[in-house]
Amino acid sequence: MSVFVEAQKAMHQTHRIAVGGAVDADAHILEPPDLWENYIDPKYRDRALRIRIDENGLEELEINGQRSTMSRRGMPSTLGAMGYPDLAALQRDPERTYLREAPYGTMHAGERIDVLDAENIDIAILYTTVGLLWEAELKDPELCQAYTRAYNRWICEFAADQPRLVPTAHLSLSDPAAAAVEMRRAVEDGAKGAYVCPFTHDAKPLGHPDHDIVFATAQDLDIPFAIHPTFEPQWTKGERMGSWENVKQLRLLASVAASDGVRHQFTTLFDYGVFDKFPQLKVLVLESGGGWIGYWLDRIDAVYGHTFIGERVPLQHKPSDYFRERIWISCDPDERTIPSLADRFGADRFMWASDFPHADHTPEYVHDLNALVAMFPQDQQAGFIGDNARTLFGLPAGRP
Repeated sequence: MSVFVEAQKAMHQTHRIAVGGAVDADAHILEPPDLWENYIDPKYRDRALRIRIDENGLEELEINGQRSTMSRRGMPSTLGAMGYPDLAALQRDPERTYLREAPYGTMHAGERIDVLDAENIDIAILYTTVGLLWEAELKDPELCQAYTRAYNRWICEFAADQPRLVPTAHLSLSDPAAAAVEMRRAVEDGAKGAYVCPFTHDAKPLGHPDHDIVFATAQDLDIPFAIHPTFEPQWTKGERMGSWENVKQLRLLASVAASDGVRHQFTTLFDYGVFDKFPQLKVLVLESGGGWIGYWLDRIDAVYGHTFIGERVPLQHKPSDYFRERIWISCDPDERTIPSLADRFGADRFMWASDFPHADHTPEYVHDLNALVAMFPQDQQAGFIGDNARTLFGLPAGRP
């Protein structure tokens, strides 16, 4: 069991979702800081993921016994800073630590149920937070698998007695065969889905045949296979904007481009004919917005159907046909184009997500969500607010 300081914060101000039956398709927890030390296989304990204090009294991650290069200078304290107005000031204050800043409901299952009740949410699909950071810096495949096993053990235990909290397994494609084994183990332990980051250190496309064993296992287990944004090595960003120091100043660009890796890797599934090889595979695109999918599908449908490019990809159908049958996408509550896209590509393909408690969203998301749901025709509102996610993850009707 993990041992850590009890959360001191009271519940933040909440608002209620107007339409009943809500399922949050991409919610997050904050891992206890000692999770990896306690849940990792003993042989890797000396190299476990940890939060350390630097020479300035600020927190940073330690990955494989080394100081993180990307998660430093107080950055861990910002991981639960949903809606906080000044992240820089938060990072510079040694008193504002990861644990002290953890919002109510991020580390304790019972508290999370309180938050769900307050917001009128039936079920939350849970994903990692610290786990989104380390894979960009860790190139040891064996240790990558140990890190994911540790997290998956913990999240399945965290949600074991709470049917309203749905755990999903973190997989690392650093070793596809090992990832497939871990997927099966985690599902047997209670996970209802699995997800991967949008890169590999050997720069292998997600749709590459080397990953077929993972797709085959997800199909066999009948679980959603998701792609989720994470920290990525700088080489994945290219040098169009020059140095990393330049890029850090382009905050709006960074915000809209943060999910490019997910979009690119998702598209490689068509290039390699993954949906024809695995006709029952269910793919979920997370935290990348939903509005882009209209242009994306129109474009690849056009080149598939009307140009020589379509003769060079191993697809039996138009890309949008696969989307309508076996692909789901989560949307931000403030996206106003979604109802029209749902009308074109299938209302059962779209769902919403809060991203709670991450800093690039605010607790006021419920107001945007209520406005968005009201834009859907009456007969599509129940699907978007919850039933589409229930169908995808095989969840019961109503509030468990």
